[in-house]
Amino acid sequence: MKAHGHTKLIAGLVLGILAGALLHPYKGTPALDALDTSFLYPTGQIFLRLIFMTVVPLVFSALVLGVYELGKGSDLGRVAARTLFYTFIASTSSVVIGIGLVNLFKPGVGVPIDAARLAEQAKAVGTIKDNASSAKSIAESIVELVPKNPVEAAANALSGQMLPLMVFALIFGIALSIVAKERGEGSQAGEEGVTVRLLEQLLAISMKIVGFAMRIAPLAVFGIVFHTIYGYGAGILGSLAFYVVLVIAGLLIQQFVVYGALLKFVAKRSPMAFFRDCREVYLYAFSTASSNATLPLSIETAEQKLKLPPNISRFVLTVGATANQNGTALFEGITVLFLAQVYGVDLSLGDQARVVFMSILAGVGTAGVPGGSLPLIMILLQSVGIPPEGMGLILGADRLLDMCRTTLNVSGDLVIAALVSAGDTSPAAWAGADPADTTT
Repeated sequence: MKAHGHTKLIAGLVLGILAGALLHPYKGTPALDALDTSFLYPTGQIFLRLIFMTVVPLVFSALVLGVYELGKGSDLGRVAARTLFYTFIASTSSVVIGIGLVNLFKPGVGVPIDAARLAEQAKAVGTIKDNASSAKSIAESIVELVPKNPVEAAANALSGQMLPLMVFALIFGIALSIVAKERGEGSQAGEEGVTVRLLEQLLAISMKIVGFAMRIAPLAVFGIVFHTIYGYGAGILGSLAFYVVLVIAGLLIQQFVVYGALLKFVAKRSPMAFFRDCREVYLYAFSTASSNATLPLSIETAEQKLKLPPNISRFVLTVGATANQNGTALFEGITVLFLAQVYGVDLSLGDQARVVFMSILAGVGTAGVPGGSLPLIMILLQSVGIPPEGMGLILGADRLLDMCRTTLNVSGDLVIAALVSAGDTSPAAWAGADPADTTT
């Protein structure tokens, strides 16, 4: 991206919000509706499709190459363990923050159960309920992590099979590193096998396609945000304002307090400089509400701006796009307790501990696409005896909150990549990066 690409993205985002809010009262005007549905909305969707078309080849090539490089130096187990450790720490802190805020401020107490709102959202709630009821048992879910048809997993990656695709990529990368060792490939520069060179080309081509898409990013971001605000208006929050503010406050605490402390004291980086370098990624994540769509830009930012070792950043970011959903975990914890307060369901300390645990696990299994967390919230509600119809109360504000929590999800991936990289000093890990610029 150009040096000032973030300025254009900010302009697109702000103008989209302002234009959508100002023109919402005139929704239904033929000219405005035509502008929205025939130009702005399609532009945003074409942009997203350009990005999504690269996600599968990019995830596969980046993850295989990361595992291959780590496998050559026997670093895979250590990097994976550190990634899992920091993911657990970050997810736990986010859920605890969310549940603590709900218990402290009690945003659901006194909120009326709006029958009209529930009736209006009945169809959407029914769809979510159907998705939740189709959830598999833990044993079935574990078995299906290993795909019997990786091509099918790749074809359905954006609709729920991203984790099986990642497992295949992990296994493929481990096998590739073993075969390369047996054949003596990669011991010197230029001796990499044909498969590795092919994957490097695939990754480079995927990133080039992302570059094409980024040329229309400012207009696309304007179209995406305008479509949302123009359709719903600023009044979608209503009586949920306190709940929305509390969710956003929790996300901000996780971002600036928890992530800031981890960056400063563990990664030995300036938090503000780190966040500044990631601002384009944050804007993009907020606009698209999709961790998967933001992944290409996250990888580019990690390697070019944050100067993280490519093999570690590719591994952590590709896995994290699905497995590290701190913002989603926080949102789920707050939402379950909020709806419990709305319906007067008194959750014991044990029940709340169960919500914490299940929110952490649910964050791992959330699809990195808009609205991917809603079926998991439905499961959480049913597990603690809260009427699942309560989902209708929060759906109106979910789009805004989805954009906010996705931003934290993506930020968490980059922070964990920096934390894992901070503990790696092997020369191989920094191949392709500038180790002189590890502290900003």
